[in-house]
Amino acid sequence: MTSARKTTPAPCQGCRDGAGLDFDISMAFQPIMDMETGQPFAYEALVRGPAGESAWSVLSQVTEETRYAFDQQCRVKAIEAATRAGILDGPARLSINFLPNAVYSPVACIQLTLKTAAANAFPTDRLIFEFTENEQMADPTHVASIVASYQKMGFGTALDDFGAGHAGLNLLARFQTDLIKLDMELIRGLDESLPRRTIVAAVVRMCAELGITVIAEGIETQGELAALRAIGVRYIQGYLLARPAFEALPIVRLAAPKIAATG
Repeated sequence: MTSARKTTPAPCQGCRDGAGLDFDISMAFQPIMDMETGQPFAYEALVRGPAGESAWSVLSQVTEETRYAFDQQCRVKAIEAATRAGILDGPARLSINFLPNAVYSPVACIQLTLKTAAANAFPTDRLIFEFTENEQMADPTHVASIVASYQKMGFGTALDDFGAGHAGLNLLARFQTDLIKLDMELIRGLDESLPRRTIVAAVVRMCAELGITVIAEGIETQGELAALRAIGVRYIQGYLLARPAFEALPIVRLAAPKIAATG
């Protein structure tokens, strides 16, 4: 770590200590459940306004000029709020969304995150960074570099919304994150759709061969949950289990079902 710091580029003005963000943000948290143990595997940090305002009300204020500072502040607020909420009282990890195009240098731009983790006694190996791109990435090679750098530093990495937009097979062929999160539109009505179940089962088998853990998000019904467990998906996130809680770790409403996964 010492040698890395000696060669670390100085942070740009836009992201140094999150300077330049002219509005406040906070976080809500939603659990990603391990359905084999019935315990949270991780909590995803979801951006909110300072009084719990919607993510859209925050994201609509982000501009090209403030995206660096916004990305930095999301990391800081997620670690600080999760620590206050008691995440370190258990083994669950913290999943933080980040903007790949707001990271000009993985090593330089992670320094504030490391500083914040140290200040909160937050183990960095319990951090997961997940990303999604609703529009095509300007430079997939740069994103691959970020993923590789984060993995080398010991962070977990996740590709969100897999199966939607540009977050698909071509992207996965370029680089492999530690986890992928199946897009909720692929999950919706899974128990009543043979094509959807076939596709999800194929993705699960493919990821098993690549050593990638699959998370299904957006689960809303018992039928969807049962279908996913039958396919072999272990990690589940969605309103069926718990809605996001503002600056708190929500109580999960549903215990692990007595459903055997077929693998």
